[in-house]
Amino acid sequence: MNLLKAMGTVSAMTLLSRITGLVREILKAAIFGAGAQVDAFEAAFRLPNLLRRLFAEGAFSQAFVPVLAEYQKQRGPEATRDLVRKTTALLMLVLLIVAVVGVLAAPWLVYLLAGGFAKTPGKVALTADLIRIVFPYIFFISLVSLSGAVLNVYRRFAIPAVTPVLLNLSIIAATVFLAPRVNPPVLALAWGVAIGGVAQLVLQLYPLYKIGMLVCPRLDCKDVGVRRILKLMVPALFGVSAAQISILINTQLAAWLGDGRISWITYADRLMEFPSALLGVALATVLLPVLARHHGDGERYSSLLDWGLRLALLLALPAALALCFLAAPMIATLFQYGQFTADDVLQTRLALLGYSVGLPALILVKILAPGFYARQDVKTPVRIAITSIVITQICAISMMFHIGHAGLTLAISIGACCNASLLFLTLFRQKIYAPQSGWPVFLGKLSIALCIFAVALYFLSGKTSIWLEALLVEKIMRLLATLFAAAVIYFAVLWCLGFRLRDFSRKEEAI
Repeated sequence: MNLLKAMGTVSAMTLLSRITGLVREILKAAIFGAGAQVDAFEAAFRLPNLLRRLFAEGAFSQAFVPVLAEYQKQRGPEATRDLVRKTTALLMLVLLIVAVVGVLAAPWLVYLLAGGFAKTPGKVALTADLIRIVFPYIFFISLVSLSGAVLNVYRRFAIPAVTPVLLNLSIIAATVFLAPRVNPPVLALAWGVAIGGVAQLVLQLYPLYKIGMLVCPRLDCKDVGVRRILKLMVPALFGVSAAQISILINTQLAAWLGDGRISWITYADRLMEFPSALLGVALATVLLPVLARHHGDGERYSSLLDWGLRLALLLALPAALALCFLAAPMIATLFQYGQFTADDVLQTRLALLGYSVGLPALILVKILAPGFYARQDVKTPVRIAITSIVITQICAISMMFHIGHAGLTLAISIGACCNASLLFLTLFRQKIYAPQSGWPVFLGKLSIALCIFAVALYFLSGKTSIWLEALLVEKIMRLLATLFAAAVIYFAVLWCLGFRLRDFSRKEEAI
């Protein structure tokens, strides 16, 4: 298996997901704008999303994938199926309890999520109604993530990567067809989330059946494998919980800053997640199971991390520059319709500039952290994550009084930089990762290409006023031309400096 090709497959599927996600956000911006109703939906959807990261993509996934990879490699298919069977049963039980509690506690959760909503009449009640609809999503999407982890260990990367498309299509359909028929219309977004969660789980079933991993759950908390996963989860829960608490605090802070702040940050977050998912998530998806298989082979393990770091820097740094220089053009082109005003563009731009500073670090964390998780060392990255989160919150509270909501996104970037730096230094000091030869030359050539790329973006982007006043067709054509021209210039410079695609190709034995 070619890891670069596998990453390309995941990125392509993720690109489809992000494109449909952008269509979803464009429709939402045009129909609902960036006011109180969207704030309520984003706050209601935030908690299930955070719990999804906790139960599925966060602590659980970090503990589950290395153990599953070990079973798959050393113990055979029957033992692996048994582990999946028992783990699924336990996860379903926990998720069912959480979903029921969330629905019943909806009014109190609003104050946990965004106490500032109480200042706007009716906003708390609306948010509570939305929470009751979206909260069961946590049950389905966490099982989706478990299924995706199993498929990734078996190197079936495409289906898990394309699955989020169904959520986007569901919300799009609800926005277009259901919103005119419900009151208030924003309830349609919540029903789109609920239906999308079920659809994503259904999509996973046949691929699991094909690899023999569609199993009937059986609860057994005393199983050795399950207990190992739980033991690894305990320290990870502290780190992931701290990260989610940090996001909740930022939501509270944004709510107290006034209407629209949560929406502006959310729209900026959607644009920031585009390169983050295409690069960071794709690399992490491919790297984690492969690293887990090579745990014990120090030289190969280190070389895999080195490959991931070089590829990430090559692609993440220009992506960050593009977000910085093209923030207003992208936001104006994608969202400036209907209820989304020119002021919303400028305010969302400030939030996106804060995110762009930390984009490379956010992507590097997704490569460096698996360097520990694949070795079943959860405690080290958790300690580092908690330290970074404390720094994030100190910065957020300090900067929000000076630069408003942009201070919250900039604080996240500062925390990500601390996280990536500490992960790298720890891997290096523990001799888990040793940089291979050629880094000074690589970084020197990359710096030259990035400088030329930045100059090209500066001149191609033009003044912000042009993008705010231009017609839709003009904005689309100009943005596409700018992105294409800048990308051609960047990769042409890299080619002239001696970079070749084959230099980043990496083969791994097939299962």
